[in-house]
Amino acid sequence: MALTSFLRALFLIAACAISTWASAQNAPQSKTEGVCPAAADIKAEQLYGLWVAQFTNPPAGLPARAVMLLERHAEFSESLAGVVSRDLGAAAGSKAIAAHAAKAALAGDWEGGMLLLDESSDNVSITGTWNGEMAKGSCGKVFQGTWKDTSSSAPENAPDIPFTLTRLP
Repeated sequence: MALTSFLRALFLIAACAISTWASAQNAPQSKTEGVCPAAADIKAEQLYGLWVAQFTNPPAGLPARAVMLLERHAEFSESLAGVVSRDLGAAAGSKAIAAHAAKAALAGDWEGGMLLLDESSDNVSITGTWNGEMAKGSCGKVFQGTWKDTSSSAPENAPDIPFTLTRLP
């Protein structure tokens, strides 16, 4: 009889342990898992890769879409470098803006939650500026901001052109 009671108790202990283990496996993970990092917690290297920029009402001669490659800056490890590519022929049949090339160099920083990039079509002068912030809830995959034409052909009061920058898979 004592052996039977002992075996029953052992069985109940094992059943409780298995039940507890199984429910722990199905329990939600920690509250921080799946939560997007704050913009201040993102590092420049997390921005490396391909992006697509969509512009709202781009100036005549520039397309509404561009592709951007961001990489580590060759001289400044905490900074960004890259290239922005535009299909100037797709600019709604408009005449391309002379000071802008189909491919332009980029250099800049991820600073205090802000994406700050300078664009140069001739690798000498700044022909455009990009200023953006991480879109809320995007986990660093979408940025919104403004692009400004600073080229020699830009009007004196060139408007800030809104853009959305989305990471490509």
